[in-house]
Amino acid sequence: MIGMSTRHILLGLLATGPSHGYDLKRRHDERFPQARPLAYGQVYTTLQRLVRDGLAEIEGTDSDGGPERTMYRATDEGARELSRWAGEIAPPAPFVANEIFARVVVAILSGGDPAGYLSAQRAAHMERMRELTALKAAQGADLATVLSADYALNHLDADLRWMSTTAARLTTLTAEVDAA
Repeated sequence: MIGMSTRHILLGLLATGPSHGYDLKRRHDERFPQARPLAYGQVYTTLQRLVRDGLAEIEGTDSDGGPERTMYRATDEGARELSRWAGEIAPPAPFVANEIFARVVVAILSGGDPAGYLSAQRAAHMERMRELTALKAAQGADLATVLSADYALNHLDADLRWMSTTAARLTTLTAEVDAA
């Protein structure tokens, strides 16, 4: 399945010119503000694999007054791979793993309170939506932050609509789960 990968993100960041791992990590975290921050170990492991696979190469080292840092650059093959990946259509997921749904069903199976769970989950979603709305409305918020927040807000909104629909159907769902 096609998907976002650290490999391709780092290749994309290298497309602007040679960089060292520390700079790539920093730029990733700036460009993708709502994504999970990359760990330094993940950056360096991915860079080693890119070099191994011929998609990047070591350009040299510099110390810039501090510790010695290895500079990496994308190869022509890396640029072709990045272009191929960036042009692929990401297919809609054939199945959606829904942790919230799983918790509702488990609450039913275990004699828990699925309605109470949905209510608490809704409150958590609403709080996160308030945080994201404040983040994107903050003075000086850059477009990457705004767009990332919008993406997350739309997904949270879809979850909230699903929770409302599920809450309205809990009696039927409970009967079906208990009957199986």
